[in-house]
Formats: sequence, C-alpha cells, structure tokens
Amino acid sequence: MARRKSGIVNVRMVITEEKILSNIDKVHKLINPNSKKQIVQLDDDTYFKDLIESIKTYLIEYPKKKNFPPAVYKSAYGLVEYATNQFEENTKQIEELIRQRETNIALAGELKDILKIVDNKEKNWKNVVKEANDKFQDDIIDTLGIIGRSKSKTSQNYTDAMKLINARINNLESNVHIEIDMERIEDRSKALSYIGIEIADALKTIPEPIEENVIQAIEEANAVEENNQYIEETQIMIKPTLWQRIKNCKVVRAIKMITKIRLKIEIPALPEGRGE
Repeated sequence: MARRKSGIVNVRMVITEEKILSNIDKVHKLINPNSKKQIVQLDDDTYFKDLIESIKTYLIEYPKKKNFPPAVYKSAYGLVEYATNQFEENTKQIEELIRQRETNIALAGELKDILKIVDNKEKNWKNVVKEANDKFQDDIIDTLGIIGRSKSKTSQNYTDAMKLINARINNLESNVHIEIDMERIEDRSKALSYIGIEIADALKTIPEPIEENVIQAIEEANAVEENNQYIEETQIMIKPTLWQRIKNCKVVRAIKMITKIRLKIEIPALPEGRGE
C-alpha cells in the first residue's frame, strides 16, 4: 500500500489549513464555559459567525475530499463533539434553574402566608416561624420575629421589617438572577447549536481521513503479510531443494554401495543388511 503524503503540497493551502486550525481553536475558547472571553449574544457576535463561516467554507470547498487534511478533520470533528457535550450540559443547567425558579415561587407563596399569620399575630405565629427556620435564611426569620413582636404598625422597626420581607417575596417571585442566568445559557446553547448545524453538516461531505499512525499500522500489517507470503513462497522453494539434497544423499550412498559391491564381485551374494 502506497504511503499517503501528509499535508498539502500547495503552499497557499498549507497556510489556509493552519489558519482554519487556529480558527477552530478560537471557537473552542469562545464556547468554553471556563474561558474569560465568551459569547455574549449570538445574533450580535459577528466575530463568532465569521469564524464558523470560514471553517464551513473550508470544509465544503476543499477540492479533493479524499485527500482532506486529517488534522483539520479531527479538529473540526472534535469541535462538534465538544459543542454537543456542552449543549447537553447547558440543558441540564437550564433544567436545574427551572426547578430552582419553581421552588422560589413556591417559597414566595409560603412566605406570604407566614407573613400574614405573623402580621395578624395569630396564636401559633411563633411556631410557624420556628418551623420555617429550615426553609428561609436567618435574616428572614429574625425579621418575621420583629414583625410578630411589634406593638405598633407605625413604628420604624415594623415598617423596615415589612419592606424587607416584601422585597424578599418579590425577589423570589421574579427570580431576576435566575432569568439572567437562563438567558446567558440559552444564548450559549444557540451558539452551540449553530456549530452543530453549520460544521457538522459540512463534515458529512468529507470521508473520514486515515491518520498517519493508522496508515503506518496498515502498512506494517501489509509488510508482515507480504513477509509471511515471502517466507511461505521461500519455504516452497526450499522444500524441494532440501528434498533434492536428501535424494542426492541417497544417490551418493547408492553409488558408494555399488562401488563396494564391485570391489567384492567375487562374493556370491550381497552382505545381509545391504539390500538397499
């Protein structure tokens, strides 16, 4: 099997290959959740789109698909695989945020009910607050206690306490920070989907290249096979030669035997055991 030439002969294409590998690496960094420079909004991020477009164009317009650079194929395939894994991870995060939002809304309703009990100073308000200790932070519990112990609803302490509780209820209902996180993750998911749509489809047009180490292994396997075939053929040639040597040896023995017989021509019969 002929060894496949590594790289591309055309100098311009070599530079393009290096550039595409660099662009793929840049996209990797942009979708890496631990990277400082990330995608903010896909629709407004022309830099990201340009990178994807350059990779896609290279994959589609590469002239000889059978000789496509293995390094670029491997890198582009790895990018799609990484984007897919990140998309699945984002989906899990969004599901967790949705559960957290639902929990917060439920807590907001529960806090409203507790506040009503405490503000009306119902007989069991202290027990209700005590039972809520595991669900709410200490500042909420302490503030509810202030409201329950207030003798006047016009006092500054009561007013401040009511403002704090109502603000916490509003925060739990609105889930502003959760909505912001969800928007950020969803936008990253759009970018990850964009990679899957654009690059994965382009990769389908390219046959998976055989890497140099695989080629070398195949060649070595073929070399072994050829060597085994050579040995087998050689053995076929050696076997008759060896057999001929054996036959020759028997001929020599026969000649020697005939000579001995001739020397003893006067003897009426061949000696015992010399019949061969």
